[in-house]
Amino acid sequence: MRKERIGFAFCGSFCNHPKVLALYEELAEEFALIPILSENAARYDTRFGLARDFIARVERAAGRSAIRSIVEAEPFGPQNMADLLVIAPCTGNTLAKLAHGVTDGPVTMAAKSHLRNAKPVVVALATNDGLSASAPNLAALLNRKNYYFVPFGQDDPQGKPTSLIADFSQLAPTIDAALRGEQLQPLLLK
Repeated sequence: MRKERIGFAFCGSFCNHPKVLALYEELAEEFALIPILSENAARYDTRFGLARDFIARVERAAGRSAIRSIVEAEPFGPQNMADLLVIAPCTGNTLAKLAHGVTDGPVTMAAKSHLRNAKPVVVALATNDGLSASAPNLAALLNRKNYYFVPFGQDDPQGKPTSLIADFSQLAPTIDAALRGEQLQPLLLK
């Protein structure tokens, strides 16, 4: 087990939960994880699974309860709970809130609280409007200190020409690079 502590925040891109959960469980074997769930990720049953099953799996892998409220997330920075924060999958909604300083849920509060310590935040995008409405927010965070992105690209250029998604298989190398203060390259995938 490595010494680094990783905050891991899940947002509501439900179709990506199965692959992100598998990576999360692998990371739990290597790092101490602090799970954080957006209100939507913790609340909704979808065709991809039941919320209670998702929460149970997240908490079982980490061996601890998930942070699920603003009040629970606020001490994240002051108590220096993590060395790095992952937001995966990061929706366009969360991306916008991060870019504009909106702190209205557990994920954005954990990010704000964590960033006060000038520590890395790793973002793994999953948004259908990454090359349209979310593009300015993406550009803002790409230019902001302490944000690191899992390499990303278009997932369906013909069917969804504005959609962007992280290559989740590069999450662990992105974490390692961010802990060294480096952005994993290449950032844009073909």
